Amino acid sequence: MKKRNYCVLATLVLIVMFSVSNLNGQEKKLMYGKTPDEFFPYNNFQKAYKYHFLEPIQFYGAGREKLSPKDLNEVKIGFLGPLEGSALMSLGKQMLNGATLAIEEANRKNGYNSIPFKLMVHNDVGLWGAAANEVVKMDDEKVWAFMGSIDDIVSHVALRATLKLEIPMVNTGDPDPTFTETNIPWVNRVISDDRQSGYALASYIFEKMKHKRVAVSRTNSRYGRVGIMEYSGVAVRLGHPMMIEERFNEGETDFKMQLENIKKTSSDAILIWGNAKEAALILKQLRKMGMKQPVYGSDRMVSAEFLKIAGKDAEGIVTTSPYNPNADTPKLKAFQANYYKRFGLEPDAFAAHAYDGMNIIVEAIKKAGLNRVLIRDVLTDLKTFQGYQGVTGKIIFDGSWNDIGDIWMAKVQNGQFKFSASPPMTMKKTSAEKKEN
Repeated sequence: MKKRNYCVLATLVLIVMFSVSNLNGQEKKLMYGKTPDEFFPYNNFQKAYKYHFLEPIQFYGAGREKLSPKDLNEVKIGFLGPLEGSALMSLGKQMLNGATLAIEEANRKNGYNSIPFKLMVHNDVGLWGAAANEVVKMDDEKVWAFMGSIDDIVSHVALRATLKLEIPMVNTGDPDPTFTETNIPWVNRVISDDRQSGYALASYIFEKMKHKRVAVSRTNSRYGRVGIMEYSGVAVRLGHPMMIEERFNEGETDFKMQLENIKKTSSDAILIWGNAKEAALILKQLRKMGMKQPVYGSDRMVSAEFLKIAGKDAEGIVTTSPYNPNADTPKLKAFQANYYKRFGLEPDAFAAHAYDGMNIIVEAIKKAGLNRVLIRDVLTDLKTFQGYQGVTGKIIFDGSWNDIGDIWMAKVQNGQFKFSASPPMTMKKTSAEKKEN
């Protein structure tokens, strides 16, 4: 009898363990934000009582009972991106191209029940109030969902407006780690965030390349401030805090003062976090000043603009990338060929992720019908699009609807970016730590 009770108890324990280890279809051991155990804050101390962002926030409001409107001539989907008056215009136009291509292809496949999709395009200029106004305009246009944006500030403001207006939002360009941490249940993000980039860079710089003294030059914007935050935290936990953190403004062209300060630190590597133009100019100036250290960078440097401005000085620099544009997959190759034929240029990361994000919106509308709440339900249901195979690779959502898909390393060789998998993000413990454990 005791033996049978023991067997029953053991079975129950296994069931509970299995349930806990498969939270939202993912293993429990996978920390929030795909953070390796060794990178997690206070990892060597008692665990916090509660971790956040592990379970999706549910929406229990009304609206699912609304019937689809009749006699529609078009199904409107919104777009919010930097197209005029912004330093990110080139990225915004690529994002718009990717979204446009997805819409055009969807319409050639019968649209929504023979009703064509129509993209309602709105410009953002990086201003707090302007973003909310554009979302209100989209609500007046009766869009069923919208995509946007790239600028951190715009995305956060648009997110709060979409909460009030209850419009599903898919973000394909803003890497701010805090974006989905707002726990607003009307959004998901189809691009990896800067937490993932920061982890990959820290692992590559300190574990693979064995650097110890790294200086940082970053843009004096939210993109730079929030973007460098996760890298900085890991660097400290690895025992290699930043030697110095110099800042520059978007549009700045002379970085002599900042680079003189960096030069005084005798760092053995330099990390640049910023947009392509300023990053390329910084790289050229530091080489001209005789600084020969290896240089690393954020993923916005993976662009034709960076290579053109930096020239031969770009050789050997290493950055992260949210996808591998050289992946040998039929879906990606077809997208690249169709994109070039349609727009006459090579797609960048913002075009590719916008294409994936817009296809996800289209599929959600087809599945849910013309009801915003039901579209939201599909977009935020982790089972529906979990593991979605896009042109950017497999998309994996965590409990905050944040894409934690693979990060790639990009190295300039012979004037071109070559892509490779990011290194495993684990820290080797010292002999003292091993004895302690």
